[in-house]
Amino acid sequence: MSLNRQEKAVVIEEISAELGRAHSVVVAEYRGLDVASVTVLRKTARESGVYLRVLKNTLVRRALSGTPFEGLSGQLAGPLMYAISPDPVAAAKVLAEFAKTNEKLVITGGALPNSLLTSDGVKALATMPSRDELLSRLLGTMQAPIAQFVRTLNEVPTKFVRGLAAVRDQKQAA
Repeated sequence: MSLNRQEKAVVIEEISAELGRAHSVVVAEYRGLDVASVTVLRKTARESGVYLRVLKNTLVRRALSGTPFEGLSGQLAGPLMYAISPDPVAAAKVLAEFAKTNEKLVITGGALPNSLLTSDGVKALATMPSRDELLSRLLGTMQAPIAQFVRTLNEVPTKFVRGLAAVRDQKQAA
């Protein structure tokens, strides 16, 4: 089904808005995937906060112009699915995990702001921890010394109470 000029403008504007919030774009060829598999992939992407859509390459090229992802225009050939994410790692993780079980989905490349990624680069990006995971690790590392200090302070009264209980038990036994 062909889009008229106004519909194309709406699609370009929608993609441009997503690219404005994005920190990563991953491109994958979906040739041969059945509808059920694509539905599962879309559900997973939605849960991860990833904008996943099959788009016309010419519309994406127009939306990419003037953005930090403009260099990606050279990689747009064939039937492609676009994953756009505000989290730099989320789009790569979603597509890489899905590609492990479905060999028909082929990751062709991607981009971070002002840098292009090959398919191997996208797979390497997918193995990195997400921003939330890194923040939780940092918080755990920052809390560890304080938690250890509190445990150490708590040991003094605990040992004192145990000592008193032992003296009480000895006097009751005697």
